[in-house]
Amino acid sequence: QNKEEIEKNKVAVFSSNYHLYGDLSWRVMETLRILSPHVEVYSVDESFLDLDGIDENKLHEYALFLLYTTELWTGIPVSIGVAPSKVLSKVANRLSKKDKEGTNGVLVLDEPKKIKEALEKTVVDDIWGVGRQYAVKLHQLGIDNGWQLRSMPEEWARKNLGGVVGVRLIKELNGIACI
Repeated sequence: QNKEEIEKNKVAVFSSNYHLYGDLSWRVMETLRILSPHVEVYSVDESFLDLDGIDENKLHEYALFLLYTTELWTGIPVSIGVAPSKVLSKVANRLSKKDKEGTNGVLVLDEPKKIKEALEKTVVDDIWGVGRQYAVKLHQLGIDNGWQLRSMPEEWARKNLGGVVGVRLIKELNGIACI
């Protein structure tokens, strides 16, 4: 019915192949399980690894090892964000994807200065746990980036960001693992 419109706008159409996606995801997750003892699969293309046993001075080196080995064994390009909490890890991962050349696909937020810089670059809309409505509300309140949100008191979060969920988000942005 829309052939003419599709051709005019040079629309490309691709079919989904969920079996292939599932297989590729399984390969990546199995590789991570071989390389790291504690893997929490979050979704088809995301997981969290517990790196507690890794020397803090070698986190970047270990993350690069994970990245290169995963890409070598599976052929799937990955990016890695390392931080003290899951929310900060997702911030780091997002920034490592955006600047693949500058980060080599790995960003480790292991110092207060690095965390501050990362959160200042991250608009609240892009923070895991901030939905569309809360993002609008935060912008209206003059809170536009992760650093500004991180600096808000827990009591403010309890009142303005959905109670205990908002408090957890503030704690996570402060590097306190809650999720």
